[in-house]
Amino acid sequence: MNFSIESLSQWVGVPHWVLQAFLIIFAALLLEVIYRSFVARLEHVAKKTERLWDDAIVYAGKRPVSLLIWWQGLVMAARVISPNTQAFGFEESLLRALGQLGLVVAATWFAFRLTTGFEQAFIKDRQRQQKEFDITTVSVLGRIVRIAVVLTGVLTGLSILEIPISGFLAAGGVGGVAVGLAARDLIANFFGGLTVFMDRPFSVGDWIRSPDREIEGTVEAIGWRMTTVRKFDKRPMYIPNATFTTITLENPSRMTHRRIFDHIGIRYDDQAVIEGVVSDIRAMLMSHEDIATDQTLMVYFDVYSASSLDIMVYCFTKTKDWSEYHRVRENVLLKIGAIIEKHGAQIAFPTQTIKVEQAEALAREQEALEADR
Repeated sequence: MNFSIESLSQWVGVPHWVLQAFLIIFAALLLEVIYRSFVARLEHVAKKTERLWDDAIVYAGKRPVSLLIWWQGLVMAARVISPNTQAFGFEESLLRALGQLGLVVAATWFAFRLTTGFEQAFIKDRQRQQKEFDITTVSVLGRIVRIAVVLTGVLTGLSILEIPISGFLAAGGVGGVAVGLAARDLIANFFGGLTVFMDRPFSVGDWIRSPDREIEGTVEAIGWRMTTVRKFDKRPMYIPNATFTTITLENPSRMTHRRIFDHIGIRYDDQAVIEGVVSDIRAMLMSHEDIATDQTLMVYFDVYSASSLDIMVYCFTKTKDWSEYHRVRENVLLKIGAIIEKHGAQIAFPTQTIKVEQAEALAREQEALEADR
């Protein structure tokens, strides 16, 4: 083999080590082309299957393996070139360390992409099967694993390069105070995001609102530093996570029922039938298929108002859906109106009664005085 390379180098007119380095780079290029073709076919086959995990594996290995091929090819070429030139005079120990470092970088990148691929595959699989899951938990766990992978890769790389980790830890301890003071808001938001993950007052897709702040909308994303809330007018709101540790937060998405609470007023002229109206409304709600009878249900004559006799209607619907709730509430109100009409009563509206007897007497006295004059 050496003889053939030396003969070929003499025929080409270049040093044999140059030809060896060129052949190594060419072999790496050829291997990378073959690998890309293989991955393209594998990716095509994986997309045809119903399982999403194989797509994640193909996605994870696509670029890291290409990087590894080129990295190792360049290191091997450097080993050939280094003894024959002063321009690239690398020591064998350094080249060996660089080769190992390439393996660590490729493995770390592969694990990082594999975690991302599995996370996306899990979310898509649950959405396709229409199964309930906490996307916030999945996202946070994926981030934690990726951080662990990167830290492991960095520490392994430092040990390969024989860089003392204790020096970095000491420097980190001294500089940590300064960094902590400079980035206290960032750290507060980080721990705020961790608190949201631990306490889980809301998750992605929930409708939240705060009576303390002008915050109301649907949670779109929960990051380490901020949470994105899409308001009902479709404008995004970016809220630092530290905010959630100091405010009162409501999560209407986790309500068990929706409440109907109204006062229905009928005329004072219909006082004789109010007891029957109240009884019929109560019976109608107890038999209504969309009203939760296991929850608080009250129908009572409540108060003598200025222009009406008010009946309090208090109950809960079975549905939590906002649109469906309004359909049920509309149906209940229409049935209440029909009950009032059935009893010959009418719904009251604001009225005023003016007593004119005393005014007429005064007018007659005035006329009598004028006649005496």
